Amino acid sequence: MMKLSRSLLSSRSQLSEKLLAGEANYVRDGLKSHVLISQAGMSTTGHDVSAKGSLGGRIFAPYYVYKGKAAFSVDPVLPTFMKLDSGDLKVKRKGVILLTFAPAIGERKYDWAKKQHFALSPTEVGSLLTMGPRDSSEFFHDPAMLSSNAGQMRKSLSIKANADGFFISLNVANNILKTNERFVVPVSTAEFAVMKTACSFALPHLMGWDRLTNQLPRSSTDSSSSSKVDQQFLNLEWDK
Repeated sequence: MMKLSRSLLSSRSQLSEKLLAGEANYVRDGLKSHVLISQAGMSTTGHDVSAKGSLGGRIFAPYYVYKGKAAFSVDPVLPTFMKLDSGDLKVKRKGVILLTFAPAIGERKYDWAKKQHFALSPTEVGSLLTMGPRDSSEFFHDPAMLSSNAGQMRKSLSIKANADGFFISLNVANNILKTNERFVVPVSTAEFAVMKTACSFALPHLMGWDRLTNQLPRSSTDSSSSSKVDQQFLNLEWDK
């Protein structure tokens, strides 16, 4: 009787070990399958990614608003930098928010060959950001202001509130070509909210402040000169 019990216990133990081994193999095989599926998924979704894992080429991500008579896009243009003799970088020209307008030539068709641009400076972007639901703003530009043709071309961008949002209109008067172009695009409250949020996010980048705050810390050899510069800024603050 004792021998029978021992043999039963032994057979049960062996059976349990086989079942556990089989379960472990099943889990391990399942993990392998999961890894293979994940790798396959990564490979199929990574066709547009370069070998270094970053996107190749320039990135274009304008925000478009299409309406019946015209359309426009909103696109950030980053600043340009100049290299100083010390090797440091300084903002040469601040970035802008570029608005590009095009007239409609049919249903959902626009002639981008006849586009007109209007570049909002960081300060003008600030004016846009402070606009309330019933506010209006107007901006005037002379593209040839620093040339002999100053005053011959005039651009005006108008943002006026209405019951459903805003009217954004661009008027371009060119006395040289004897032309006067006007684009009017109604913008909903939601579309204007997207514009404001995107412009708010882009504003520090237009000023180059993202490069300033994300720069690598100076080495220990430059710590003394860095502290001197910081102290100079503090002195300027207290001198006022």
